[in-house]
Amino acid sequence: MRLSKAFIPTLKEVPSDAVVTSHRLMLRAGMVRPLMAGVYSYLPFGQRASLKAQNLIREEMDAIGAQEFFLPAINPVEVWEETGRATDFGPEMFHLKDRKDRELVLAPTHEEIICSVARGEVRSYKQLPQIWYQFQTKFRDEPRPRSGELRTRQFIMKDAYSLDVSQEGLDASYAKHDGAYRRIFQRAGLNYFVVGASSGLMGGTGSEEFMVESDAGEDTCAVCHACGYAANVEVATSNLVEEASTEEKQPFAKVLTPEKRTVEEVAEYLGRGTDKFIKSLVFMGDNGLAMILVQGDDEVNESKLQQLMGASMRPAHPEEVKEAIGAEIGFLGPVGLEGKLPIYADNRLKGKVNMVTGANEDQYHVLGVQVDDTFKPDSYHDLRVVAEGEPCPDCGKPLSVVRAIELGHIFKLGTKYSAAMGATVLDPNGKDVPIIMGSYGIGVGRLVAAVLETNADENGAVWPMTIAPFHAVVVGINAKSDEVTAESERLYSLLKEKGLDVALDDRDVRAGFKFKDADLLGFPFQVVVSDRNLAEGELEIKRRRDGEKLLLPTDEALAQLDEWVAEEWQRVSPEA
Repeated sequence: MRLSKAFIPTLKEVPSDAVVTSHRLMLRAGMVRPLMAGVYSYLPFGQRASLKAQNLIREEMDAIGAQEFFLPAINPVEVWEETGRATDFGPEMFHLKDRKDRELVLAPTHEEIICSVARGEVRSYKQLPQIWYQFQTKFRDEPRPRSGELRTRQFIMKDAYSLDVSQEGLDASYAKHDGAYRRIFQRAGLNYFVVGASSGLMGGTGSEEFMVESDAGEDTCAVCHACGYAANVEVATSNLVEEASTEEKQPFAKVLTPEKRTVEEVAEYLGRGTDKFIKSLVFMGDNGLAMILVQGDDEVNESKLQQLMGASMRPAHPEEVKEAIGAEIGFLGPVGLEGKLPIYADNRLKGKVNMVTGANEDQYHVLGVQVDDTFKPDSYHDLRVVAEGEPCPDCGKPLSVVRAIELGHIFKLGTKYSAAMGATVLDPNGKDVPIIMGSYGIGVGRLVAAVLETNADENGAVWPMTIAPFHAVVVGINAKSDEVTAESERLYSLLKEKGLDVALDDRDVRAGFKFKDADLLGFPFQVVVSDRNLAEGELEIKRRRDGEKLLLPTDEALAQLDEWVAEEWQRVSPEA
């Protein structure tokens, strides 16, 4: 590609609302342009990176025997109603109607459509296992799209689905994807880690996320750098051991706490630590209202709570709380509510003495609450969010809580969708059984953005060879010189013959402008041709990753470039 003919509208400045590295770089390097909040046009340079990422993913999917599909992005709502997700997705799902007033949706994912295909075509266990995948545009009406390609309303995803007749088959398909994902992210030059995660709306029995640490990440993970334990805080646990209290038990008493509703407000008013409080929250679940208890200095983990209360779990509305308990939110507690609604307590509250909680009477709290004595929860569960420095559940060393970008997510779906949609096969015994499914996703734009978040410096992008839109650029200094033009053209052709994707900067602009663009666009290698170096029979080469420059006789420079190229490919080799 000749930059004199290319459409790569680089920018010196970027809009002030572009706050994360990848968003700034994708705008400055002319990769994308915003059309509306959360919706971007991919320009040629950005599209090349996207296609490189897709090809990398496609190679690894094909290597595990997956077959590529292309499924409709616009779906009849009835398919989604079969599984209940037309409702479960809520406002994130785009709804529209066609000219015949038929209700349609824009697919946020494709489990239902895969089931629709399978139930019409797959009838026997002899046709299984199958792994089907696609690259398709997805639509999710994010309430707060932000951070450029890290959270958008329209995006390209590689989604894959495994179909098996047994749990053992699902385990094998899941393991194949686990291996493929590890190779994909290593080849993309990412220092990833794998965490246990919540299945959320996807459902199923097993779920893992592939993450890369970044301040731009929207996920929070607990990581042990000593033993390698890692989990999304949605499911993370710790080995926090509470010592038995030696306090003398205080008498139960009700106290006035006028307009003091939060734990912090009441703690300050009463002069007590927040760890001496029971935080009492009411949620609505599949089976109605329930009270959830955690220690006052802890936060409820809603993902863990969803596993307990069901997919429809949500905070109860104030009017629901008032009707059921007779008090306003902020003055609630478990004392006196046993048998009236389920009470679930976090494990950390077991045996706690001299606690404070709401009195279930407006403007009042109660003191001297002894857990399992003054009241007894229906059951104990792990319901809290893990905090920085708590002991690792595996080795006991302190956990770090870090921000991270989700690169990919794999799920063991089981029969959640196939059973609901009647996607069944005859098993070896002639019995009609639902297909056992797995689901495996990678957001392509997010993968490209994550590469930029973790491979950039103050001058611009630092692409790995696998994702780089171009591997090298030949920079001609003094484009009006016939000698420079001829040598630049020769090197441009030579490098292409060596199998590199090469750009030729033949623009009639200042040398400094060309060098700044070369660094901004992140070409892994720069080959610089100038009148002065030509006269000496020399060639300048630069490696973008570490900025190393060499001026050598032309043949030596090309030999050194070959070595550098081999080294850069080795850096992203799965065997490295």
